Amino acid sequence: MSLFKRRRFPVEIILLCVRWYCKYGISYRDLAEMMSERGVSVSPSTIFRWVQRYAPEVEKRIRLYQGPRSGSWRVDETYVRVSGRWKYLFRAVDKHGRLIAFMLSDRRNTNAAYRFLRKAIKAMSTYPPSSITTDKLASYAKAILRLQNEGLLPNDVVHRTSKYLNNILEADHGALKRVIRPTRGFQTMRTAAATLTGFEIMRMIRRGHYNKRGCRATGEIRLINQLFGLAA
Repeated sequence: MSLFKRRRFPVEIILLCVRWYCKYGISYRDLAEMMSERGVSVSPSTIFRWVQRYAPEVEKRIRLYQGPRSGSWRVDETYVRVSGRWKYLFRAVDKHGRLIAFMLSDRRNTNAAYRFLRKAIKAMSTYPPSSITTDKLASYAKAILRLQNEGLLPNDVVHRTSKYLNNILEADHGALKRVIRPTRGFQTMRTAAATLTGFEIMRMIRRGHYNKRGCRATGEIRLINQLFGLAA
């Protein structure tokens, strides 16, 4: 496979490391030790490069089978430390907690909210929102109005500001943070974005929030391998 050209490790080992790192929230050093116990000698820096290269690729492939989402969206942002500074991770789920979209941003202003919502709308073009619930940050209202004026969002979409309705997303922030914590922060926005992509997608896969037609996979290993054409 051209994606894995010049890699001296088998594709299955590479995907296993990417999946374990993004799934369990462990350090690269700990994962390298775990692989060593299984007879695979790989450095933490090599696993890091694999995650950076292939975690976004997993997202790209699983997104084709993400399945339906409710029209009732919950949108919020949380903090992530990058290069010693707090950045903003915008996230959206439906009322059942199924992932819609996410985006890492330097800022939490109208332009950032607009870019995120536009990304979410594009990702869910088949399942547009009927309502969007946010906190009381004014940027969201301005961004929604701009999207409606541009015809990217229907005018009848209801914008609600209710902390109670966003409890499901607030709780999900906490679960994501437990996976992020062992990283002890990220060095650059680029590496942070790639790693967070892996975390978000593996959490989506673990909860079965996808619909891979024609796939009878009973486990994550087989699913990931099938996405890359490795399984029968």
